[in-house]
Order: sequence, then structure tokens, then C-alpha cells
Amino acid sequence: MNRREVTAALGAAAASPLLALAQPGEQIRRVGVLMPFLQDDPAATAEVMALQQGLADLGWIEGRNVRIELRWHGGDVERAQALAKELVALKPDVLLARSTPATAALKRETDTIPIVFANIAAEPTESGFVQTLARPGGHITGFTNFEAAIGGKWLQLLKEADPRIARIAAIYNPETAPYAGLFLRSVQSAAPTLAVQIVDMPVRSDADIEAALATLASKPGGGLITLPDSFALERRDTIIALAARHRLPALYSMPSSTPSGGLMAYAVDTRDTMRRAAGYVDRILKGAKPADLPVQAPAKFELSINLRTAKTLGLEIPPTLVARADEVIE
Repeated sequence: MNRREVTAALGAAAASPLLALAQPGEQIRRVGVLMPFLQDDPAATAEVMALQQGLADLGWIEGRNVRIELRWHGGDVERAQALAKELVALKPDVLLARSTPATAALKRETDTIPIVFANIAAEPTESGFVQTLARPGGHITGFTNFEAAIGGKWLQLLKEADPRIARIAAIYNPETAPYAGLFLRSVQSAAPTLAVQIVDMPVRSDADIEAALATLASKPGGGLITLPDSFALERRDTIIALAARHRLPALYSMPSSTPSGGLMAYAVDTRDTMRRAAGYVDRILKGAKPADLPVQAPAKFELSINLRTAKTLGLEIPPTLVARADEVIE
């Protein structure tokens, strides 16, 4: 779906349930949702639609018995904190945090309102969100997006796509991805077996991204991996454009990257995770405690390849790799 189609569909999905108004005496529950995108991002609207559909399948209809309060922080940490404060002030029954920064922001604002996180890249025990994965023990639980060991898989796929790669840069913003070290260790441990050098590439602005990619491209054999990061997610199109300009093969940890022109993506199906998160929201609205709901790992990973981009880069993706892909853009 393109941006216009997704936005229109989201509007229709949000509007149509309003026809089913609350019955006399029926309580309307409130769910606050903090998203890391800009509101018109097609990937974001698709995830919200998945959440809404998941709730509807469980009997929670917008405007009849539930009201979803959406806020969008666009990868801005300060804005995320301000919006978290705003959501908590509404006194919702449940909060849903999409991303690690959103979870951290909401955790700072409340220690009583239940929080369900979805698609967080951090290790939730190391981040202090839960006590253990099996028994979260507090007011927070949810669904992780990655396991740190996935870094080796990213390297393998990118090297398979272009065996000439000798240096691979890992790009991320330390402020929005404080957990990046977990992925960097995984990437670095796999590097010797694939005969590649890993370049740690922290960035904090568009200018940093442009300078970093220009430096990477100044020598032959460069490749790029974007670590899971709301900052990189929001600047997906900028990174893709710069990778194309500098003819850098890149693998993205965001599933929406290949339709936008990225070469490859290997990532969890974030819409599936949002549908699963609706199940935890439902259980909490019905009386379950986050402390008793185990943190769940990702269930569905997808490999996508954009052959048009490969052709532009002068790459011929091996047929065996194309055959393994869940989505191929030709």
C-alpha cells in the first residue's frame, strides 16, 4: 500500500466503529498509545491498523467500549517524554509503548498504570523494564522485537548479497538506542568468520548521517547495517537515499525499508507483534496483571529483497538468497 492508501484505510478503520456508539451504561475503557513515528508514515499507520484490528477481534470497538489515544513522537526523545506525561495525565486503563524510548518515557511518568510494550529492541531486563522475562514483576510487560544474536544473521545476509564487502558500518543514535551495544557485540563476534571489519557509526543528526556514509563510501568494499532504532526508523528514507547515492549495499532492521528502496531487510513482522500486543491489552482490561504476563519474543521474521535496488547498485543477488526471501520487489 502507498502512503495515501494506508492513511485512507486507517481513517476508515478509525471512523467506522464510531457508528456503533456506546450502549447506555456501557463503560468506555481508555488505551494510551505512544508511537515512535510521524503520523503520516505508512508503516506506522499499518501498525496502528493491526492493533485496532487485534482489539476489534477481541470485542474492543473504538467508540463503543474503548477509546484509543494515539500520540506520535517521531523519534524525538524530548517529545516522547512530553507526550508520555500527556498520556499519563489522561489516566488511561492501559498504556501501549511502541519502541524502547516510548517505554522508558512512560515508565518515568507512572509506576501504577499498566504498560504493554511492543516491538522494543532493548533487552527488557537490562533496561529495567521487568524483573525477569517469565515473571515481569511490576506494571510493565510486552513483546520484544529482536534478539541480540540476530546481528550475526544480518552480517551473513549482507555478505551473501555482496561477497566483495570488507567493511560493514553499524549505524544508530546512542540517545535513542542506548542498547546498541548488545547488537554491536553480536555483529562483532560474527565478523571474523565472514572476513569483514565492523565500523561503529553513532549518529545524532541528518548531517552526521550524511558525513558518516560519505566517509564509509570513500574506500571500496563498504556496506551498511541499520541497528534497531527509532531515530534511524524515522530517517529511513534519508539513509536509503544516501546509501543509493554512495552505492553502498545496505541491510535494514526495519521491514518497511525495502518498499521504500532499501536493498534488503531482515526484521520481525511489526504488524504481527502489534496484533499480539492487543491480546495483552485485552487481558489487562479484563483484570490481568502485567506482573503475571510473561514477556514474549518475536514470532515472525521476514526477509525482503529489492531487486530493482540491487540492479541500480550493480549487484546480482544469488538465486539461492532470492529463493529464501519472504518478499521480493522486482
